[in-house]
Amino acid sequence: MKWAEIRIHTSAEASEAVANIFHEAGVNGVVIEDSAALDRSWEDRFGEIYQLEPNDFPDEGVIIKAYLPDTPSLEDKIQAIQREFLALQEHGLSLGPKQLSVVKISQADWENEWKKYYKPLAITERITIKPLWEPYTRKHEKELVIEMDPGMAFGTGSHPSTILSIRALEKHVQTGHEVVDIGCGSGILSVVAAKLGAKKVLALDLDEVAVEATRQNARLNHLADRIEVRQNNLLDDVKGNYDVVVANIIAEVIIRLASAVPARLKAGGCFIASGIIAAKKEEVLVALEQAGFRRFEDERLDDWVAICARV
Repeated sequence: MKWAEIRIHTSAEASEAVANIFHEAGVNGVVIEDSAALDRSWEDRFGEIYQLEPNDFPDEGVIIKAYLPDTPSLEDKIQAIQREFLALQEHGLSLGPKQLSVVKISQADWENEWKKYYKPLAITERITIKPLWEPYTRKHEKELVIEMDPGMAFGTGSHPSTILSIRALEKHVQTGHEVVDIGCGSGILSVVAAKLGAKKVLALDLDEVAVEATRQNARLNHLADRIEVRQNNLLDDVKGNYDVVVANIIAEVIIRLASAVPARLKAGGCFIASGIIAAKKEEVLVALEQAGFRRFEDERLDDWVAICARV
């Protein structure tokens, strides 16, 4: 399979909005090359590891890269991305160099290209995501190190919506819990839930690549006996009740999904909904209330929100 690397050269001011556009187009991870990062003094937040190569960064502005499969619908997606990008000017954002380019690459090149940006990442004091190929020394006895090889499924843990999901799981998953992960991607949330003590995790995704990636990462973390992976559309045909349902998707899908979740929750269980752009938070809350949820808590990171809802 061939892939398309879509590059947008823009201003730092517009970078978050551009990342949001890619996310809504179905991209789960982006690479942001910002020359300002070379001059920044990084705080050692929970021991995050950064590797900055000057040759990888533009002389001015920011380059945002995203990867999409070279399918018949690719051209339509690129045109939609370009329209959304140019429309940002209407909201007063400076777009800087304002350049969009597309490079076709082979699967092998794609797999190696993004790996150079993927380093160990401490999400919380307790949870660290480590790529399979990177060396890492555990910082303390209670640290949970999640080994990941996202492959073609993305889901490396670095996106704000994933970070928010992991924080919520750490707060709400207890030993012996049963969890459903809707739209599991690389399986990162399923593995985190199992590492936190969940006795059973049901990981669901429509994408065959995501299903295989989740199975592989479950095996990599010695959790295949606790993580069941299924190719599935949302909660269709899912039976039983669960302590936690987590969905790190996008607002529109969460709105569509909301009415099906209460029937799958145990008494006192929670629905963790992430992947929500802050501007759509109220719209999601309305859908959750209409579905019967009454108690809410939320957390925001950059322009993203995660909501924990209970009936």
